[in-house]
Amino acid sequence: QVQLVESGGGLVQTGGSLRLSCAASGLTFSSYAMGWFRQVPGKEREFVAAISWNGGTSYYADAVKGRFTISRDNAKNTVYLQMNSLKPEDTAVYFCAAVPNRVGALLSSHIYDYWGQGTQVTVSS
Repeated sequence: QVQLVESGGGLVQTGGSLRLSCAASGLTFSSYAMGWFRQVPGKEREFVAAISWNGGTSYYADAVKGRFTISRDNAKNTVYLQMNSLKPEDTAVYFCAAVPNRVGALLSSHIYDYWGQGTQVTVSS
């Protein structure tokens, strides 16, 4: 019933920008904290960014601070990840995730209840 669908990935050159979207259905979106994670083959899933259920607090991994921005549009049931100044090390499959009624402790993947299928981001040098 719950579905998260990522979009917006693609191929971009170093220094370029992409905006990822995650459209949610089957849940009361405004009550869910949302997170973005990324993963490359052979490595564990890495926290990227998260936003609290009420939109009041955002968190970022050190590797993306100052370059990425997470936001949400509750009217569209969508969370976004604006990625600027992209680097080859940002290349990964990006996943969105949802957990209800949470403000903090959003950096661990295991606390999220629902996950999308991911969208590929490739940054060429």
